[in-house]
Amino acid sequence: MRIFTALGMAVLLVGCTSTQKPPVDRTPLPAVAAPPYMCDHIPLRAVELMTGVRQPIARGDFDLSFGDGVGVGGCAIYQPTGRKKKLIDVDLTPEGGEEWVKAQIKAGDKPLPEIVPGGIGFYTQGGTVEKNQAGAVLVRGEAQLFVGMSKGVEGRDSAADVIALMKLIAPKLMTDATAPRTAKD
Repeated sequence: MRIFTALGMAVLLVGCTSTQKPPVDRTPLPAVAAPPYMCDHIPLRAVELMTGVRQPIARGDFDLSFGDGVGVGGCAIYQPTGRKKKLIDVDLTPEGGEEWVKAQIKAGDKPLPEIVPGGIGFYTQGGTVEKNQAGAVLVRGEAQLFVGMSKGVEGRDSAADVIALMKLIAPKLMTDATAPRTAKD
């Protein structure tokens, strides 16, 4: 009987001392992009809220003058420790693809709200492995901007976070890159 009592006490003590997860930070992403930035355009605070990771590592850059002003570049954001898993991927390419976006929406992906004038896009959420995955594609003319999050914070709306990040970065990356250029004398 003493063995069962001791075993019961041990289970009770282990159960009482297990660490609890900290509460999920459900703070909305900022409405305005503000420094510090990762890859010169991605607000660090937004990334930290989306991923729950503090001080992530970023690699990449953007050239908004590439391709007659269409722009090109990317930013990959990683965990700062351990295996350094990729958390967020942002890519700006001169691929365009308005018809492809329309086909994706027709196939069931959800349309993005208007983010930049003349832009069209879609978003998707959930994956076969990670239910907190989300991604969005926005096209304006020949410019295509992709934001993908491999794993969001459980308890946050990953799709809403990806859309909010798109709203923060697309106006600068796409409208600055695709703005009409004046000829230099």
